[in-house]
Amino acid sequence: MTDHCDCGAPAGPLGRCADYYYAILAEEQADPDMYRWHNPVVCSYLLQHPAEGHAKHFDVQFRWLQLLLDQGVDAVVRVAAHQVARNRHTSRQGYDMTPFENYAPLPLGAAATGFRASFSALPVVGGSFVFDGAEAYGRRVEAIAAATVERLSGRT
Repeated sequence: MTDHCDCGAPAGPLGRCADYYYAILAEEQADPDMYRWHNPVVCSYLLQHPAEGHAKHFDVQFRWLQLLLDQGVDAVVRVAAHQVARNRHTSRQGYDMTPFENYAPLPLGAAATGFRASFSALPVVGGSFVFDGAEAYGRRVEAIAAATVERLSGRT
């Protein structure tokens, strides 16, 4: 195992960011309060590790994070539910970009390293990321989202 992740972050006690990401995805399946943060976790992770994502989704993932930082996780959950319902009950598939119109697009060539917050720095106690509650966990995920938006928009 290398001592640094592709995003430039040092490996943590669980390993590189990917190890943290997959552990989070597994843990959140059993915790509805933790699962509320699923979208920001996925968007942040894939934007910090673009080799593991798909370029066609990066712009909307960047906008999801801006929505989170502007309106909070409840808005993210509402917009996600709207997107799912829209795709389930209409013949039009894909994103309704209306909720994201006020947010900046991902700058061209925005791939970066050196984020001020990363997954491999998340604390884990007793094998859990929510050892001190979902609210504290959410603040840590929001810090990673903010670091992602700041770095990719060149505001670090």
